[in-house]
Amino acid sequence: MSAQTSPAEKGLNPGLMCQESYACSGTDEAVFECDECCSLQCLRCEEELHRQERLRNHERIRLKAGHVPYCDPCKGPNGHSPGVRQRAAVRCQTCKINLCLECQKRTHSGGNRRRHPITVYHVSKVQESLEGEEMDEETKRKKMTEKVVSFLLVDENEEIQVTNEEDFIRKLDCKPDQHLKVVSIFGNTGDGKSHTLNHTFFYGREVFKTSPAQESCTVGVWAAYDPVHKVAVIDTEGLLGATVNLSQRTRLLLKVLAISDLVIYRTHADRLHNDLFKFLGDASEAYLKHFTKELKATTARCGLDVPLSTLGPAVIIFHETVHTQLLGSDHPSEVPEKLIQDRFRKLGRFPEAFSSIHYKGTRTYNPPTDFSGLRRALEQQLENNTTRSPRHPGVIFKALKALSDRFSGEIPDDQMAHSSFFPDEYFTCSSLCLSCGVGCKNSMNHGKEGVPHEAKSRCRYSHQYDNRVYTCKACYERGKEVSVVPKTSASTDSPWMGLAKYAWSGYVIECPNCGVVYRSRQYWFGNQDPVDTVVRTEIVHVWPGTDGFLKDNNNAAQRLLDGMNFMAQSVSELSLGPTKAVTSWLTDQIAPAYWRPNSQILSCNKCATSFKDNDTKHHCRACGEGFCDSCSSKTRPVPERGWGPAPVRVCDNCYDSRNVQLDVTEAQADDEGGTLIARKVGEAVQNTLGAVVTAIDIPLGLVKDAARPAYWVPDHEILHCHSCRKEFSIKLSKHHCRACGQGFCDECSHDRRAVPSRGWDHPVRVCFNCNKKPAWTSISIMTGKRLLCR
Repeated sequence: MSAQTSPAEKGLNPGLMCQESYACSGTDEAVFECDECCSLQCLRCEEELHRQERLRNHERIRLKAGHVPYCDPCKGPNGHSPGVRQRAAVRCQTCKINLCLECQKRTHSGGNRRRHPITVYHVSKVQESLEGEEMDEETKRKKMTEKVVSFLLVDENEEIQVTNEEDFIRKLDCKPDQHLKVVSIFGNTGDGKSHTLNHTFFYGREVFKTSPAQESCTVGVWAAYDPVHKVAVIDTEGLLGATVNLSQRTRLLLKVLAISDLVIYRTHADRLHNDLFKFLGDASEAYLKHFTKELKATTARCGLDVPLSTLGPAVIIFHETVHTQLLGSDHPSEVPEKLIQDRFRKLGRFPEAFSSIHYKGTRTYNPPTDFSGLRRALEQQLENNTTRSPRHPGVIFKALKALSDRFSGEIPDDQMAHSSFFPDEYFTCSSLCLSCGVGCKNSMNHGKEGVPHEAKSRCRYSHQYDNRVYTCKACYERGKEVSVVPKTSASTDSPWMGLAKYAWSGYVIECPNCGVVYRSRQYWFGNQDPVDTVVRTEIVHVWPGTDGFLKDNNNAAQRLLDGMNFMAQSVSELSLGPTKAVTSWLTDQIAPAYWRPNSQILSCNKCATSFKDNDTKHHCRACGEGFCDSCSSKTRPVPERGWGPAPVRVCDNCYDSRNVQLDVTEAQADDEGGTLIARKVGEAVQNTLGAVVTAIDIPLGLVKDAARPAYWVPDHEILHCHSCRKEFSIKLSKHHCRACGQGFCDECSHDRRAVPSRGWDHPVRVCFNCNKKPAWTSISIMTGKRLLCR
């Protein structure tokens, strides 16, 4: 450029000389205007200045004929309207700032400043035309926002205040097919968040309520639609304020952040405090850990064509200072964003969830605050669709609703870790294992999707809950994991036969694939522990509200009462036949090898008297034949049969030949010895079953409490039906649901179904609610993908 060419000859304003003096000492004419540097710059100064990394992104325009720069102290008429930017009328050579007429009168009309030399700008007709066009455009934008109002989106209790998508779109006052982005603002209470949104998006109109009072004027989450930028603007409650439900309100902030495309963190502190970095760092970690998975699930569940969780929102830190320099001003070689990343690293926070973090600062020497730089930064980020795409308002509502449904409920303060803005307790299940006290690692309300409780660590055994689980060893070796538990009877046994088998052979362990793999008293002696033979063990967690780990044989007493009712009915209908039949069958099952089976004894071996159905058959311990009571009333020791020195029942013939040693081979003696113990115990079993006839005459209420399974609610605590709330009386009987253990009237518990998890393999009484539950709910106590056979 020729030095001899005057500015007037080039058609430029003759007063537009370089205002930087960085490379030219102020002698060259201005060619560029940098609004962020607040100066006009020549070619050399512009190139040298913006070669620095921290200044590369400054917005610069090339000067045209008749150009007049903006007023530096204010960006609007009377310094109050951020929408219309006022052009300068003069430049103060001493202060090196451009001033409009109003600012010149306000700042240079008195004192020493009125003597400062000034340069007058001459506004051309072209410039007046451009200003007129700008005024018309700004007027149109202001008119578009005149009717915008805000509405309460989520209250302080985390409850959404719109009923559905249509209601959300109606209150937002936008078209259903309009593609939107979401801009939200965060910061400490009293830092002017609502004021910032009003001046950045709505030209100073009080769309979001502001107040000079000490109390926070924004409670909950408020939303409004900006038709100019086509964004849903969300205002949030301030941090560090005096609030009752601090944990819930802080969790609410992260829900808003998760649905936002652009987040403004507003701070009015002269220096960036650590709470800013801790908030953003903790929010990033919580977003990645808890929210990304849920947003992806919402995308798949709702069939949305716009992904909700590809990456977190972009962040703009809007920093306003008064007495201190902006970040990076004292480090010309470093950009503010790099200094911010260094602060994150020093504090051990890593904001990996955010797509970008930008710094926008403004220094307010004289109010009002300049929001134009923030607005330009927002517009630049909103135009970037590479990571966050605009979407329909219905999609925004669905995402917020999904997060609200998942992460809701009270947060127990006694379990809170206050070292973080967003501790895991805000978003994870609050259930604690009753045995070891460890917490569930799944997210809140996971039970609605059928996901069982899980924990990070292993549990410890508790006798109170008996939380040891058995796994079939044979299935495990075949690559399957099938859990089994001890139970009174096999699933194929009828209640009558199952009770009889339990009386003589003990509990069973049954696998759905392998059948009955273990009986506790199968051989009556020498039985091995099931852990050593057929099952593996694992200690599992006990979660509140689950069925617990009551083993099936714990309700054997109640099953006995049920069996007594059944036998009582049988006795009344068929006399004593069923009882005698079971006694006879049991005797044959456990009799020594030399005994004659009961089925073959039709008459007394001595007197030949025929046995009737009610007659008692007796075996002689010496010869093993069957006799009536009168022909086998004597006793003597029979050591040769393994009965030891104690006198036992023998027939008259064997009693008379007591001095004659029986010819018993060694092999036979060994075999008899193996069944002898079985017979001794069997006699006790026989006596027990024989007493059933008299036991049925005893009122069952006297033994009901003793027989009650541990999960049943005691009778004295049941005053009303758990379902219909009818009060129990002599006429209205109480019934226990075999699934939940609560007390019900007959009308509310007349359904019948098997409850394997409680040990009832055959249909038993259950209430209406338990009858409606799917089959898998009865095994919800298990963790992982394990099948429970009971």
